Amino acid sequence: MKVSDYLQFDAVGLADLVRRKKVTAREVLSAAIQRAEAVNPAINAICLPQFSDAMKASVPEGGAFAGVPFLLKDLAQEQAGKPCTYGSRALRDQVPEQDSAYVRRAQAAGLVIMGRTATPELGLKAVTESRLWGATRNPWDLGLTPGGSSGGSGAAVAAGIVPMAGANDGGGSIRIPAAYNGLFGLKPSRGRVSAGPGMGEHWNGASTDLVVSRSVRDSAVMLDRLAGAEPGDPFRIPPPEWPYADCVRQAPRPLRIGVFTESPYGSDVALECVEAVEATARTLLELGHHVEYARPGFDGRDLARSYLGQYFGEVSAMMDRAREQYGARDRDFELETRLLGMLGRTLPVPEYVRLRQQWNDFARALGAFFEGFDLYLCPTTGQMPARIGELDTPGHLQAASRLMLLLRAGRLVHRSGMVDDLAMESLARTPFTQLANLTGTPAMSMPLHWTAEGLPVGVHFGAAHGGEGVLFGLAGQLEAALPWWHHYERLAELGRGERAAG
Repeated sequence: MKVSDYLQFDAVGLADLVRRKKVTAREVLSAAIQRAEAVNPAINAICLPQFSDAMKASVPEGGAFAGVPFLLKDLAQEQAGKPCTYGSRALRDQVPEQDSAYVRRAQAAGLVIMGRTATPELGLKAVTESRLWGATRNPWDLGLTPGGSSGGSGAAVAAGIVPMAGANDGGGSIRIPAAYNGLFGLKPSRGRVSAGPGMGEHWNGASTDLVVSRSVRDSAVMLDRLAGAEPGDPFRIPPPEWPYADCVRQAPRPLRIGVFTESPYGSDVALECVEAVEATARTLLELGHHVEYARPGFDGRDLARSYLGQYFGEVSAMMDRAREQYGARDRDFELETRLLGMLGRTLPVPEYVRLRQQWNDFARALGAFFEGFDLYLCPTTGQMPARIGELDTPGHLQAASRLMLLLRAGRLVHRSGMVDDLAMESLARTPFTQLANLTGTPAMSMPLHWTAEGLPVGVHFGAAHGGEGVLFGLAGQLEAALPWWHHYERLAELGRGERAAG
C-alpha cells in the first residue's frame, strides 16, 4: 500500500479494506511506519515507537478496526510491559504490569499499537513541550504548538501517521489539540469509559479517555468499543439508545442551541475564534436548528479556582507516588510542576474539599441551562496556537518560583491571593473547556473554520450528561455540510525535506 493511498482513508475505511482483502494489515502498518519515519523528525509526536513489535503483532479478526495502526497517549492508557512516562523524567522507569481497560478494549477492536505519543509533564499544560521529550510541533505550522496535553496524538493524526490516536481530557486535552490540529475530538461523559483497573476515576472524574480523529465516525465507532463499566467501577452510566456509529448517520431533530463567545474568565478571545462560532451558528440556522445567544450562569472565577485546586492536589499526589515507587527526586520534575506540587501540599484539606464540592454548583447551573437548550456552542479555545516556547515561564518568574520553593512559601501564596492570578493567567488562552470536565458532561471540538492562512479553528459544543448521541448526530450533519478532509491534502508533502524550525 502506498503512503499516498494510506492517507486517503480514515480508520473505518482502512479496516474495511483489510476486511475485504484489498490490502493486508501488514501493508497498512508498513505505510503507517513509512509515514511516521518521514514526518516525525519534523513534528516530534511519537516519543516511544513500537514499530518492530507492531509488525509482529497478531490482529484479531472481526474487530471494527482490525489491522488499523494506532498510537497510545503516553499518559494513562497503560500497556503491560511498556514504559508509560507521563512526559516526566520522574516516571521514565514506570512500566505497568497489566493493560488498562482502554488498551485491552482497543486491542480487542483490532487496533495495532505502534507506539506512544508525547505529552507535557503529567499532562499539565495546553502545550506539549516537556523537558523529557522536547517540543512537539503543529503540522500546519512547525513554529506553533499542537496544544496539549494530547498534543502528540493531535500532531500525529493531523500529519497522517495514524487516522486516530489515543487521547484523554481532564481540562480540554482532547478538544484543544483537536482545535489546533484540525481534528474531531469528543470528551465523553463521566463514567462512559472505564479508568480501570488501576483507577476508579481519573482526576475525581474530571478526566476521561477517547481519541482525536480525522473523521467523526472513527470517534463514534471507537466510543462504541470503549464504552461500558469494568468490575469495581464507581458507577454505571446507562448505555446509549443506539450505537454512536448509527447516530452519526442520522440527521438530528431541530435542536435548541445556546451560543456564547465571551470567555467565562473575562480574558480576551481572538477574532478568529469568534468568527468560527458565528459562521457555525449561521450554518446551524440553515440546517433548521434554533440558535440564540445564551450561556450557562456560573461564576467563571469560581470555576477557575476549583479547577486549579484539583490540579494542585493531583500533582502533589502524583509527585509523592513517583518518589515512593521510583525514587524520583525534586530535580526530576520541571520547575512549574514542583511549584504546583508545593501548592497542593500546602492547600488546607477543608479548602480542597470546599473547592471539590463547588463542582456541584457548576453542574446545577449547567443543568438549569439544559432545561431550555439541547446544546451550547462556543469557541474551543480563546486564542490561536502559541508559538513554540512562547509560554515558557519568564526568567524572573522562574527565579521567584525557586525562591518560593526554597522558602516553602506555599501557605503564604495561598493567603496572598496569588493563586487567583495564577488561575486566570494559566487558563486565559483556553477558558472554554474546563466546564465540561468539572460537570462530567460530554463536549466536542469540530474543525469547521479555517483562517486565510490555512490554520484550523475549532468550535465547541457541549451537551447534558449522557448526551454523546446528540453530539454525534449533529457532528455527522455538520461534517457533511462543512467537510474538512480536503484540507489534509496540504499536509501530504510534510516530511519531504522539512525539519523542525529553531
